[in-house]
Amino acid sequence: MRIFLTGATGFIGSAIVPNLLDDGHQVLGLARSEPSADALRQAGCDVLRGDLRDLESLCLGAEQADVVIHTAFDHDFSRMAENCEMDRVAIEAMGSALAGSNKRFIVTSGLPPLMGQVATETDILPAGAHGMPRVSEQAAMALIDSGVSVSVIRMPQVHDRNRQGFAFYLMDHARNHGVSAYVGDGQNRWPAVHRLDAARLYSLVLKNGVSGERYHAVSEEGVTVRDVAEAIGKRLEVPVRSLSEEDSASHFGWLDRIARMDVPASSVLTRQKLQWQPLQKAGLIQDILDSV
Repeated sequence: MRIFLTGATGFIGSAIVPNLLDDGHQVLGLARSEPSADALRQAGCDVLRGDLRDLESLCLGAEQADVVIHTAFDHDFSRMAENCEMDRVAIEAMGSALAGSNKRFIVTSGLPPLMGQVATETDILPAGAHGMPRVSEQAAMALIDSGVSVSVIRMPQVHDRNRQGFAFYLMDHARNHGVSAYVGDGQNRWPAVHRLDAARLYSLVLKNGVSGERYHAVSEEGVTVRDVAEAIGKRLEVPVRSLSEEDSASHFGWLDRIARMDVPASSVLTRQKLQWQPLQKAGLIQDILDSV
């Protein structure tokens, strides 16, 4: 099949590409720059120049493909609301190009932030819940009525030795402030997955995914933020400190909400339905300790 892949040179997309090519698919990768285009050509992909703001290129890619896999997202947290709106518009544009075709559209989303509850694949959260402006999943699922076969893959903290999800930002903050901190007892949890295991799930959803289903790329149900902070402290050789609720905002700034999140998640149904099993030995903590 010919697959249009957004975010093809990104953290997750670049790990998906070799899996798709090994399975005999043709990949048309979206590239914002000529260096990205060159990297895709060297990997064996066809290239379509454009980005998430270029709706014409997105529609062209969708029209030329048998399947669309959407992994691109701008994670600049200083412009989060704007980036979420850009993502919604991009999904709807690609969906309009796929309308009536019953073609597959695999869309990446975040996990439901249920705060203290273990989120499962059956949990559905309305847009804007807990202040989260991202509506990738809602925009994608709305396309089913227009004749698009939509599956959603929900992502936790994705990591390898080069990058470790939100921990990457906490590490940078600890480096700049000389202390690695957590709030209270630090028992709030983040789910996690290695990027190579996450990439394998896309191939399984492509082969056996069902329209209207949500899948969880979760390897570790909940890593405590205290363990994350202690690993960062060990990696950077800085002290580790617990903060009071009152001191958290002034210390973390825009990271305060992230540092407090308690959002464990399960992937039991995904493993049962797709026979997906994480294979990478390194978990989030190990990749923090081994980070480069």
